Amino acid sequence: MKRLALLLPLLLVACAAQPPRSTAPVEPEPPKAPALTYAETNLNATLWTQGTVEHDMSYRGIYAQATRQIAVALKQKDWDALPKGERKKPARGLKPAVIVDVDETVLDNSPYQARLIRDGKEFDEFSWDQWCREQVARPMPGALEFAKAAALKGVTVFYLTNRAQHLNEATLANLRSAGFPVADKENVFLGLGTVVEGCEANGSDKGCRRELIGRRYRVLAMIGDQLGDFIDVDNNTVAARADATRPYEAWFGERWFMLPNPTYGSWDSAVLGNQRGADAPTKHQIRRDALRTD
Repeated sequence: MKRLALLLPLLLVACAAQPPRSTAPVEPEPPKAPALTYAETNLNATLWTQGTVEHDMSYRGIYAQATRQIAVALKQKDWDALPKGERKKPARGLKPAVIVDVDETVLDNSPYQARLIRDGKEFDEFSWDQWCREQVARPMPGALEFAKAAALKGVTVFYLTNRAQHLNEATLANLRSAGFPVADKENVFLGLGTVVEGCEANGSDKGCRRELIGRRYRVLAMIGDQLGDFIDVDNNTVAARADATRPYEAWFGERWFMLPNPTYGSWDSAVLGNQRGADAPTKHQIRRDALRTD
């Protein structure tokens, strides 16, 4: 008891020396993006493109609408789907044509994406070349029916692709083996690097190639999975892309038919601020930071 009496003043002093605890809430640090490989970030998107009714019916519905619009466009002799700056001569009196992109528009490359996921790799030119040379890409849902319906109406189908020139023959062979109409009398396959007299192409932009088609054809419709399949955008930012489409909003679903592709594209480059060369963790964090939560 005597010992306790001696310790009690010391305990009281110690307690009095303790600073009061703060009751203010502590702001949590924002969560860091987990380290993910490209394969993991593209998993859900690739699964959606490969195995869902939602994906397939989206494609079939868009192609069905495009098929119906061809019949409408054929009756209107001034109808034209080229961007205004690419039409250099009046469309009236020209032969009818449609312009389609190739990858993820008429040919399905999701098995290539699946291989990247399986192997934990990112896109590279060597593996892409190998895939293209296999010539086994299947038609996208509704694409073959659309192309055949257009050809039966006397409409020439032009295939515009940004595949490298050395893949032209392999791509044509794949299109033919899949059953797509490829007119032998016309140069209907216009790949990256196609020289257009009087028009200087900017990188992979398709404007010059569309202009070339417009010199001889009235374009009834254009179909693609990227904004660049319809119009060139000088500055690939999210805002610039929105500004470029604004004058043509009424054309989507009428003359221009955009297909859904969540696996890759210029949309992703815009989100990344065109930092395609950044490492995977940096790109993943940029994508997370771009999310809206309200």
